[in-house]
Amino acid sequence: MAREEPPARGGLTVVTGGGSTETSTGQRTGEAEAWPRALVLLLSGPNLGVLGQRQPEVYGHDTLADHVHRATLAAAEWDLAVEHVQSDYEGALVEAVLGARGRVAAIVVNPGALTHYSWSLSDALACFDGPVIELHLSNPGRREGWRRRSVVTPVATGVIAGFGGEGYRLAIEAAAALLHSAEHPSTPPGR
Repeated sequence: MAREEPPARGGLTVVTGGGSTETSTGQRTGEAEAWPRALVLLLSGPNLGVLGQRQPEVYGHDTLADHVHRATLAAAEWDLAVEHVQSDYEGALVEAVLGARGRVAAIVVNPGALTHYSWSLSDALACFDGPVIELHLSNPGRREGWRRRSVVTPVATGVIAGFGGEGYRLAIEAAAALLHSAEHPSTPPGR
C-alpha cells in the first residue's frame, strides 16, 4: 500500500518587520529596511491560522495577523525585526527552526497542539543557541489535563501563557530583554 503524502504546500511567505516580505527563495519585496537588525523568528503552529474564528471564548477574537502585528510593533521598540512563519505542518516548523540557526537572534514559538507531542520540534529548538520563548494565548495549566504537558518547555528559556494577545508583546519583550542582557550584562534592560 502506498504511503499518502501530505498535500503539497506552496513556498512559505515570511513577514518581516518594517512591512517588507520575503519569500522562501529569499527575495524581498516591499519597503527597504535597514539591515542587519537583530531578527526574532515568530513561529505559529497548526490551526493558528484560524485564530479569531476558532473557539473565540478561549483564544479571543483577534486574528493571527493581529497578533503578528502586535509582536512586530513590540519588536520595533527594541530595534528588532520579526520574521513570522505559520504552518499546519510540523516539518515546516522544524525546517524554519533549523534554518534560523546562525541567522536569527531569538525564537518566539506558539506551537499550538504540537506543544504536547512534537519531539522533533523540541529537538530542533534544542539546537538553537539563542533565547527560545514558548508562547500560549490561553493558560494550558487551567485547561484539560492533556494540555498541561509540554515537550517544548524543557528546551525553552521561558514560557508566556494565559495573557491572550498581550502574550505576543510580552514574549517579544522577554526575548529582547534576554538579548540585551547577553550583550550588556551589567546594564539593566531598557528600551
